[in-house]
Amino acid sequence: MTGLAALAAAGAVAAQPATSAADSGTRFIQAGRLLADPSTGRVERDKTLVVRDGKVAEIRDGFVGEGEGTIVDLRNAFVLPGLIDSHVHLTGQQNANARLDEVTQSSADQAMIGAGYARKTLLAGFTTVADLGAENSAIFALRDAVKRGDVVGPRIIASGSAVSVHGGHGDANGFRSDILHLLSPESVCSGADDCMRAVRLQVRSGADIIKITATGGVLSNTAAGLAQQFSDDELAVIVQAAHRMGRQVTAHAHGVDGINAFLKAGGDSIEHGTYLDAESIRLFKRPGTYLVPTLLAGDYVARIAASPGNFFTPAQTAKALDAGPKMLDMARRAHAGGVRIAFGTDTGVSAHGDNAKEFALLVKAGMTPLEAIQSATVAAANHLKIDTQAGRITPGMPADIIAVSGDPLADVTVLEKMRFVMKGGAVYRTE
Repeated sequence: MTGLAALAAAGAVAAQPATSAADSGTRFIQAGRLLADPSTGRVERDKTLVVRDGKVAEIRDGFVGEGEGTIVDLRNAFVLPGLIDSHVHLTGQQNANARLDEVTQSSADQAMIGAGYARKTLLAGFTTVADLGAENSAIFALRDAVKRGDVVGPRIIASGSAVSVHGGHGDANGFRSDILHLLSPESVCSGADDCMRAVRLQVRSGADIIKITATGGVLSNTAAGLAQQFSDDELAVIVQAAHRMGRQVTAHAHGVDGINAFLKAGGDSIEHGTYLDAESIRLFKRPGTYLVPTLLAGDYVARIAASPGNFFTPAQTAKALDAGPKMLDMARRAHAGGVRIAFGTDTGVSAHGDNAKEFALLVKAGMTPLEAIQSATVAAANHLKIDTQAGRITPGMPADIIAVSGDPLADVTVLEKMRFVMKGGAVYRTE
């Protein structure tokens, strides 16, 4: 048996890859429409992607490959690079028992839970993610297990625990003092020297990127607001320490004071950016600086906080109702101001596997469908410094390839339903 039927024999969605990325066999992916390099916006027709040893070997004109290897028939599909989500939390998901989970789940529990969510994320077409905030041993074990091929999931760039201030967003909040002592991570710090220590410990623990909480957060159970929490001196030292050890620094930041202070300190990117202003937009113009708007998270927390089934605490509810509805306008102003935007959802706040719902919100905020796709491919790859590994379909790069029915350049919501998912030459989903 050859062709797509051979892949589908085990079912529409494969729990394990239909082939190993190490398989030396050649696949010929016949693409009816192909957006190989989203930066160009050029859609090509009737192409064949030759995949060998986990990489794209060549792109040929026409539908070829009969008698040469396995044919994957996507002649009636729209083919594009695997998607990149620059902000997820794989080891958990917001729910009515989230506070209880903090004190009942072990690191091993969280890693196993994360394995299930990683699989959902990959099957949704996201072949690479940045996990920005999880218990160190859980997320680093999951990252490494995916890399080894022991667990099905996207490639993971992981920050581990966020560097945070004592009592702020990222620290444990709302528990008894003796419990707080047990739950507070090593990455919590106060003072410039202590914050330098926290960054270095995260790098030693295995962090690929440093994530900090420059301001208060919506879902921390404390009425500490959403303004700047680190001092300017602490921010400067954190950025310097991370850069000296070869790590980017990204900041969770809602309040404009924290956004601007972090960007002035040389930070690389902002997650959320809810209250950014004209000065923020000017600061974002520094080369290589990105905004990750996470509109799906804002939409989700606002809906939960306003619903009869609201399970947030009073402190969380007040912040969700304040910040959530403002995020769409923030992204609209940032896009109009020429800010570089990388796709990120904060999934784990919203449900894993629903990541692609962010696309419709980005379009609602003024981006074209092509710009939204670029944010999740070439822009996200540039943001995460992985543009030689992801974001495009080109010879020599890993074969991260997805396909959908319909035209996402006309209706971006078709990306919410994947027809085909390949990561590193291995097929994980086919319908």
